[in-house]
Amino acid sequence: MQDSVRTMSASELGDAYRSGLLSPVDVAAELLDTIPQVNAEINAFCVVDPDTTMAAARQSAARYAASTPIGPLDGVPVSIKDLLLTEGWPTLRGSLTLSPDTQRSDVDAPAVARLREAGAVPLGKVTTPEFGWKGVTDSPRTGITRNPWSTDRTSGGSSGGSAAALASGLGPLSVGTDGGGSIRIPAAFCGVVGLKPTLGRVPMYPPSPFAPVAHVGPMTRSVVDCALLLDVISGFDSRDWSAGPTPQPVAPEIIAGARGLDGVRVAYSPDLGYVVNDAAVQSNTEAAVGVLRDLGATVDEVDIGWDDPVWAYHTVWFAGAAAVVGALDPALRDRVDPKLLAALERHHDFSAADYVDATALRMAMGTQMGALHEDYDVLVTPSMPSVAFEAGVDVPAGSSSQDWTSWTPYSYPFNLTGQPAITVPSGFARDPLLPTGIQIVGARHDDATVLRVAAAYESVANVGTLADADFRRKSAHLNESRDGS
Repeated sequence: MQDSVRTMSASELGDAYRSGLLSPVDVAAELLDTIPQVNAEINAFCVVDPDTTMAAARQSAARYAASTPIGPLDGVPVSIKDLLLTEGWPTLRGSLTLSPDTQRSDVDAPAVARLREAGAVPLGKVTTPEFGWKGVTDSPRTGITRNPWSTDRTSGGSSGGSAAALASGLGPLSVGTDGGGSIRIPAAFCGVVGLKPTLGRVPMYPPSPFAPVAHVGPMTRSVVDCALLLDVISGFDSRDWSAGPTPQPVAPEIIAGARGLDGVRVAYSPDLGYVVNDAAVQSNTEAAVGVLRDLGATVDEVDIGWDDPVWAYHTVWFAGAAAVVGALDPALRDRVDPKLLAALERHHDFSAADYVDATALRMAMGTQMGALHEDYDVLVTPSMPSVAFEAGVDVPAGSSSQDWTSWTPYSYPFNLTGQPAITVPSGFARDPLLPTGIQIVGARHDDATVLRVAAAYESVANVGTLADADFRRKSAHLNESRDGS
């Protein structure tokens, strides 16, 4: 059963539960048996609690036996990034400054609470860099999380544990966070789907020090599952100042909708005006744009005309990081990731005027994107300008900057604007075989259109995932062919 369970989507598992072909208990037990073996290679899970997982699975199985499942995610395993409070489990944020004895929460983060209410089975917590501060996943507490496609490469971050677990078939769902690309970077590097929803669509509690740019969102292996998970975790929560009213569900439209894109207007920016892409990324992105045209979309290449807004992002981001570290007991400072402390030394001299200027640029960028979306339904870009690089470093070899933002130019601009943005796999680069992705960005509050375009593309792009057994065999063949050429 191992291959079938590890490759099944959330919707397929739900169908199997309803038909009696599978039980949530069997699926949870199979995954719990598999995690230690796979985790030894990739280091994605940092908390596994079989008693809690199996208790939730048994409760779900009883509901299916009584023909009273709660909803489409009842009994479906889900992992949780270790920045989100999870009742009964420690939330250690990748940091040695926090103790498991004092960090066991008696409340869930809103997204986690809604997963429990929906009957999902908590599979465990997955890794993050310390306080989610950078675009790769390694930390003083948990070490390096590796890319399942090639374990000498990074999984990306900061939701790298989520992406690595999904790509390895350790559950079909994960909940991540994205303050500058932290869902989309690892999803692109690991060949899975990751959505940064509109700011506030998925509520956050406790408030993030990175609140102006911080999002909670779904990570999955398919767009349909992404929509299902988004519907469950979305909605108003009075504890989140940015949370809007509970939106209409999007999954029914994505599941039932036609996959053509007639009438959809796509703006395509190959570089946002300031990015240079690797050849494989550029080729795969152009091919993906061709697929959108073939599906009926009107595609225009556009010049966004931006200068790199990284200075504004740094102002917002490192102000938040300084608040996190500044709140720690000074006696614990020597336990903090030295690279985080070094980054704060590089970015510590922001003034209130700088913050106001950064906010003004955010507003101007948001206004510009609002105008663009009057003419276009979505903007398409590469997700990343390169494939995953060496694990254990913050920037690729030869980088001109020590900052992780230097290699993530497509992600953080849309944290500044608060728009929904999804990454879906677009193909592969060779030597070694590593995934690439395209990013689809929508108007604020129009997450549904982003998902619709992504689902249409996914339905015909036929880009395999590492969790799929047939594709594992295919990728092995491709690697053998490469090695023998």
